[in-house]
Amino acid sequence: MKEMSECMIIYEAQISEFLEDVSNEVIVDRLYHVYQQKIGRTSKSEIRSWDHSLQRMSNVLRDRDIPKDAKAAIEFKIPNTGKRVDFIIAGNDGKSDHAVIVELKQWETVEKNNRLDAVVVETYIGGSKRLTTHPSYQAWSYASLIEDFNEEVRTAPIHLHPCAYLHNYFILDNDPILDDHYAEHIEKAPVFRKGEMEQLRQFIKKYIKFGDKHDIIARIENGRIKPSKSLQDSMAAMLQGNPEFVMIDDQKVVYERILDYAKSCISENKKGVFIVKGGPGTGKSVLAINLLVQLIQNDYFAMYVTKNSAPRDVYATKLKGTMKKKSIDNLFKGSGSFHAADKNEFDILIVDEAHRLNEKSGLFNNLGENQVKELINSAKFSVFFIDEAQRVTLKDIGSVDLIKKFANKLEVDIFEGELASQFRCDGSDGYIAWLDDVLGIRETANNNDLGMDYDIRVFDSPNELRKLIKEKNRMNNKARIVAGYCWDWISEGKNNRDVHDIVIEEHDFSISWNLGNDIWAIAEESVDEAGCIHTCQGLEFDYVGVIIGDDLRFENGQVITDYTKRAKTDQSIRGIKKWMREDPKAATNAVDAIIRNTYRTLMTRGQKGCYVYCTDQELSKYFKSRLRKVYKERAETKNLLVAEHSEEYKFK
Repeated sequence: MKEMSECMIIYEAQISEFLEDVSNEVIVDRLYHVYQQKIGRTSKSEIRSWDHSLQRMSNVLRDRDIPKDAKAAIEFKIPNTGKRVDFIIAGNDGKSDHAVIVELKQWETVEKNNRLDAVVVETYIGGSKRLTTHPSYQAWSYASLIEDFNEEVRTAPIHLHPCAYLHNYFILDNDPILDDHYAEHIEKAPVFRKGEMEQLRQFIKKYIKFGDKHDIIARIENGRIKPSKSLQDSMAAMLQGNPEFVMIDDQKVVYERILDYAKSCISENKKGVFIVKGGPGTGKSVLAINLLVQLIQNDYFAMYVTKNSAPRDVYATKLKGTMKKKSIDNLFKGSGSFHAADKNEFDILIVDEAHRLNEKSGLFNNLGENQVKELINSAKFSVFFIDEAQRVTLKDIGSVDLIKKFANKLEVDIFEGELASQFRCDGSDGYIAWLDDVLGIRETANNNDLGMDYDIRVFDSPNELRKLIKEKNRMNNKARIVAGYCWDWISEGKNNRDVHDIVIEEHDFSISWNLGNDIWAIAEESVDEAGCIHTCQGLEFDYVGVIIGDDLRFENGQVITDYTKRAKTDQSIRGIKKWMREDPKAATNAVDAIIRNTYRTLMTRGQKGCYVYCTDQELSKYFKSRLRKVYKERAETKNLLVAEHSEEYKFK
């Protein structure tokens, strides 16, 4: 056995050695030893779950026509993904080098899923029925990732052949695993079931006729990570001519500065951090996506990072277009996956919505040290897009000062840029200033001026709001309803649009929170759902309808917040009760800012208009009174301009 210096591969050996390790019952101990040494995050019981699968693979490979000097590799980590290939067999067919990729599954049953994309099946994992990808698609997507990002595999070339082996799965009549629904994926990566060992052997022997004389596994492992030309061209083609991603004014200036500094830092072997400040409507995400595409075209390994999955899913889908390859998805990553990354593992990380970064990562917030520090450490050059006024949970820690703190600590060069508001129609940030004043976030000089012809209305009925949003959405699918997190998310109905979480009885109004199986921002049916702050932050629409719950009210002449009216399922203020007992003043200030920032963020998602319904009637009256002042001042200004122009004409 060859133990790797890094944890790219857990086990590599000639097939003869692998068969001997299985026969001598030492394979589990050897895998466990390497895991503990290189990864340190597993138990022997987890490794033992492999035992049965490896026994079955050893049976497959005990064929006199499969060369014993071919190589076997177990658990190959696809660089920069966290994904692992279960089993690889490498050798030669007499002309070219080949590697057979085997996705191993211990499934016993599968159900076809008719509602979702053809890659999804239902099976029992961990004792309960779950949706998961079809094993053929999984095997093929792993092969595609390696081909798209491993220069050695592409240029040598090393030909990859994916398949899936479900060794516990009994063959059924009209077997759902082979349903026509999945035919496209099975054609690319055949699936072999219990009793089809000989067919799997024939598949392997088609490509592996001779041993691995050219260190195929090592070359795959050490291949340079570089996006393929086809991936570069596909992304550029999707961006080109798309008005959604056209940069204007200072967006272009900051974009060119970032490219210049990134190139300079990397060529001079210096680390750099670029901080881009900008409020709603400044085009932070547009700039970020343009950077990603250009840097990939320039042969840098770049990645778009957000804490929130919504922007990643939306932008990846838009860039992908009609492409079905998973490789584009791999350029979009969550912020919690860098605690285990090596120093400078990436060329460039583009961190959007940096204000949403957390201290710890993982499901239980127990991994890593600090996401800001980990991101800076992981890349030669990192770009942080940030709006500190959009921190909307107690765990949000991203700030300009914190980024600078860790950059200085890690001796990283710091560059800064700022985006002026392109907010809406005429480039004015008047609406934001007005909104900040109205919500009591900050006092501004802009009390009664939106600064532009922005369509903002307050409705007495949520039904009227919904009617108008649906009408606007028919134009181009760019209108959505969002709501403050004051209604519980009913888990039983998370995939059922007919189960309504948000109910306003006095108006006979009800709507479900956004479903978990669609990309809410672009799925046309999503107009019949309400998005929450976590679904829509970082995204923009033409029109947004905002339902304000009882956590924001108007009492005694001022806008107040009330965290007790937030939903029990809301994790954004988790731990607030304990904090209130320990330091009530600090806790009150923090949760007050979160609620106000949440509604500020929701009410700035619409590029052309925002429609509001308040559950608190007094707040509704207050909003209307502020709008009346806007219209009054606008009318007075218009009359004044008309009078001035009339005087001009008199003198002509």
